[in-house]
Amino acid sequence: MQRVIFHVDVNSAFLSWEAVYRLYHLGGRLDLRTIPSAVGGDQEKRHGIILAKSIPCRKYGIQTGEPVTDARKKCPELVLVPPNYSLYHRSSAALISILRRYTDRIEQFSIDEAFMDMTGCCTGTPEHTAHELKDIVRKELGFTVNIGVASNKLLAKMASDFQKPDMVHTLWPDEIAAKMWPLPVRNLFYVGHASEQKLFTLGVRTIGELAQADPNVLKAHLKSHGLLLGAYARGIDDSPVVTDPPANKGYGNSLTTPRDVCDAGLARTYLVSLAETVSARLRADNAKASVVAVSIRDYNLAHCGHQMILSAPTDLTIEIHAAACRLFDELWDGTPIRQLGVHTSRISRDGTRQLGMFDTLDYEKVRKAESAIDKLRKRYGIDVVKRACFLDSPAGGRETIDHMGGGISREKRTVDYSRETIL
Repeated sequence: MQRVIFHVDVNSAFLSWEAVYRLYHLGGRLDLRTIPSAVGGDQEKRHGIILAKSIPCRKYGIQTGEPVTDARKKCPELVLVPPNYSLYHRSSAALISILRRYTDRIEQFSIDEAFMDMTGCCTGTPEHTAHELKDIVRKELGFTVNIGVASNKLLAKMASDFQKPDMVHTLWPDEIAAKMWPLPVRNLFYVGHASEQKLFTLGVRTIGELAQADPNVLKAHLKSHGLLLGAYARGIDDSPVVTDPPANKGYGNSLTTPRDVCDAGLARTYLVSLAETVSARLRADNAKASVVAVSIRDYNLAHCGHQMILSAPTDLTIEIHAAACRLFDELWDGTPIRQLGVHTSRISRDGTRQLGMFDTLDYEKVRKAESAIDKLRKRYGIDVVKRACFLDSPAGGRETIDHMGGGISREKRTVDYSRETIL
């Protein structure tokens, strides 16, 4: 039996989900997908980039990831809406629920795309089933998807990127030469800017030229990654659809500060905020970390980092923060800070922690306290308990800091639509 893989990709996901929500739940009359519109971050908090854009934005040259200020220069009438990750997660879950009607072999590749192993699950031809699925998503959820149909994950993903929106495309092995090889090499999955430039120096500009390239030459210039790209260009990919995501090999969060940080005390408070979220994620997964790292990006966007091995694996905020502060003090040279990160690795999940001869901390006692706080936050909201260093000072002098920072920032988690103009 021929293997059949679908790749389902939501068209302009964040923008589409916002448009549908406004039309069907908030009484909106104008479909954001039909006008130059985009989802963008808060410029005041230095999150001002385009996260998703409508198809009409293409004629203005607006790109995902560019600053909002640049996008507005290209299109002064651009309609900008704030991100709402709570809505995105609900919309994504609704999509996956429909996909499960067809198969239980689903790999969610990102919040807005998924692979489906449809081998033996198609009613009629794979193309007919894909069209049926696409139309059901549009009818029941209001947004559109592209579906790539192929014999492996790579070709399915390539196919879904063909003409958009609301389309089904196939890319079977006998279609590779006609449909994939004429494309620019940058269109191939896993070809980034650096790889593209190296391939250009070898005279490789299309996927077809890459498919015909000497593997020894590719390995000499791009090492093992060159061999992988050569195989991909020939449509070779044996990777399975993984229904159970692998366990995290590391936990970390970072945040961009509203303004440059020049005070070490303020930086350490931000590190408390990051340690809170990282340790909570560790405890939620019954995991402990043996390595803690700190990353700093300064106002010139220069990056540096430092890490250390702990004397014992931990999931405690107090220990992760202490390690982060020590690393920060060793790393920071006083240059104004734009972004801070706390990261952990060397993860263990055996549930035990060996007592050390020189331990001064009662690990079990502190862990019970922090676990109790986790339960309170889960039941009553993350703001029900916060550390004293985050309480607002009546005298001012220190800006308000989110006591659980990093990851998706608070203003992106939900939107107060009473403050929004619904067109």
